[in-house]
Amino acid sequence: MKRTGFLLGAVSGLAVVANTDTVFSQALAQTVLPGLPGANDRVLLVINFQGGNDGLNTVVPYGMADYYRYRPSLGVPQSDVLRIDNVVGLNPVLGPFKKMYDAGKVAIVQGVGYPDPDHSHFRSTEIWQTAQPKGYESTGWIGRYLDSAGLPKDNLFNAVALNNVLPELMISKTTDVPAVDALRGYGLRSDSSATNREAFHEFVRDTTVPFRSPFLAQVAEIEDHAQRGAEELPKLVAGYKSQATYPTTALGRSLALAAQIVGSKLGTRVLYIQHGSFDTHVTQKQTQDRLLTDFANAIDAFYTDLAAHGNDGRVLTMTFSEFGRRVPENASRGTDHGEAAPVFLIGGGVKGGLYGQHPDLAQLNMGNLPFSTDFRSVYATVIERWLGRPSAAIVGGTFSPLTALA
Repeated sequence: MKRTGFLLGAVSGLAVVANTDTVFSQALAQTVLPGLPGANDRVLLVINFQGGNDGLNTVVPYGMADYYRYRPSLGVPQSDVLRIDNVVGLNPVLGPFKKMYDAGKVAIVQGVGYPDPDHSHFRSTEIWQTAQPKGYESTGWIGRYLDSAGLPKDNLFNAVALNNVLPELMISKTTDVPAVDALRGYGLRSDSSATNREAFHEFVRDTTVPFRSPFLAQVAEIEDHAQRGAEELPKLVAGYKSQATYPTTALGRSLALAAQIVGSKLGTRVLYIQHGSFDTHVTQKQTQDRLLTDFANAIDAFYTDLAAHGNDGRVLTMTFSEFGRRVPENASRGTDHGEAAPVFLIGGGVKGGLYGQHPDLAQLNMGNLPFSTDFRSVYATVIERWLGRPSAAIVGGTFSPLTALA
């Protein structure tokens, strides 16, 4: 019997998506591919640059004259670029991140996008999170991975969204995923006392109730998971001692909590964090520089912390944004919704360097960068080479993995 996915509304600081199907998909229920990696202690961290990060002012094509022609005021001066080669370099606010790149800990995948791109935040976000450019999917690509991975069903923390809402990419059919904004205040609302919870469970068990819903037992199960998770998580991570100084920002706090979860070895395979908004239609430089500075400092602290505990090789970080920005700057010293943009792969298993072809600024798609790398190839790389799962059923087709992971 198919069930409808939903969020448990009576939760503060916690969201759990219900299982939406009682049976594993036979196409996904497979063992780890022979010869592929996927050790049980590996973790994937996904960071969403929400709002549409401008890739051209992140990985700057300073060696292309058209870049400065299109961006007379927004273009990063050549003398400021943190150069990677004779064509591209990093925004100067990414200094700590550039040091990670120079140490071989960062792979930059250029020109990532998908066919017939959509410029709507909502639809493009949905496409990236479900891995379905055509039509609609009820589950996210991470959710489908979780359903296929054979993870222990009694573990409440197989995946965790460090966010105040559950992202679509983590919606699954058989795996409940908590969304934890912060440990403080994480738990059920204060009016959900033990007495009230027991009364609700008694109502679910009462066969004399004149109406019955197939979802009542499911809601009760999720409520139980939420309550136990709220009680257990702070205790499980309490012994972890951070060995880095994180920025006192939302991203810094989320990455500090991510390091706690990784270091406490709760069996978590996937973590999610959202950073932004990068929707820079007006006065882009101030907003993007602030957000990229925060990212560079926070991710550097995160991997410093992980390394101090011997965990840096266990965690692969992948960034994405729903789209890049248009190539020409607008009249408000900002940029509008565009198409292709770079993706970063950081940390465990990465073979550092540039991957994919940077889009040609002389060959634009109505003012936008055409994509040169399908985003599903990046996902296939992560799924197969890091998590050790077959990728075709998860991403909806066969896409060749990149060589960016060992």
